[in-house]
Amino acid sequence: MKYVNLGRSGLRVSRLCLGCMSFGDAANSKQPWVLGEADARPFFRRAVDAGINFFDTADAYSWGSSETITGKLVGEMLARDDAVIATKVFNPTSPDAGPNRKGLSRKHIFAAIDASLRRLGTEYVDLYIVHRFDRRTPVEETMEALHDVVKAGKARYLGASSMYAYQFAGMQHVAERHGWTKFVSMQNLYNLAWREEELEMNAYCIDSGAALTPWSPLAGGFLASDWRETRKQHSERARSGASYALKAFGNDDDFKVVDALKGVALTRGLPMAQVALAWLLQQPGVTAPIVGATQLTQLEDALAALEVALSPEELTTLGAAYVPQRRLGLLR
Repeated sequence: MKYVNLGRSGLRVSRLCLGCMSFGDAANSKQPWVLGEADARPFFRRAVDAGINFFDTADAYSWGSSETITGKLVGEMLARDDAVIATKVFNPTSPDAGPNRKGLSRKHIFAAIDASLRRLGTEYVDLYIVHRFDRRTPVEETMEALHDVVKAGKARYLGASSMYAYQFAGMQHVAERHGWTKFVSMQNLYNLAWREEELEMNAYCIDSGAALTPWSPLAGGFLASDWRETRKQHSERARSGASYALKAFGNDDDFKVVDALKGVALTRGLPMAQVALAWLLQQPGVTAPIVGATQLTQLEDALAALEVALSPEELTTLGAAYVPQRRLGLLR
């Protein structure tokens, strides 16, 4: 496993991050594709054995039970100083959450970090991520509260997730102006089938030194198989109708990317997923894609992709198939 700095911070992370949204309480979350502790254990074991030290969860995943499982299994398999644990704040953590139990207000951030630490069973998180931008809360309030969380020793670093580039830049500017802690990473939607982030967000992050840790590196499974052949029935999550990708991808332009991907994969004799992830790993600014899995073969493909070096010609073939896309409406 290769390790790299997370942006311009001194924190060293593996080139892959295990995404833990798939782990939790299926009954409580009413998500049949979610794996419980016993079923999740082999994924953590394989990740740790492969050298992955970076684990990403969120307080909203399975109403908090993802954090519980992540904290327990990481704690069993790694010394705390060797693990890099990331969690997120913004979304409600229960179906009956009141108006102050979500967002990025000072009140909610302070309550959320303490609740996350209890569930994770740790005194601090390595990376505390704002899950989305909060238009209802002044940026100054959010950034000062996050800075106070860091100064209290409850988080080592700060990160952000999907938002518009101007919003991310504005938050960074406010933090810098006041001498508060800035974000070291951006977890945005970026993959071979969705490259709109290259226009502004990725360019800003590369220029400012924020690490890119893309979520959904396989576009929710769209880049793992040809849906024209599988009829989108490749995973339990897709069969349950819970995947955002079922609505986001599948037009004619998207399948131009799939056709190019299939061509390279067939020539290489590799699964589509490995080639798609290898492409992402070779893109500027990408530090550690967030890899989720509900089957061990999916994790094995991700690990194998680390060893796939695409040629300049292959990168050109894959890149040329992309057609600039419409917005997906995933930003708040």
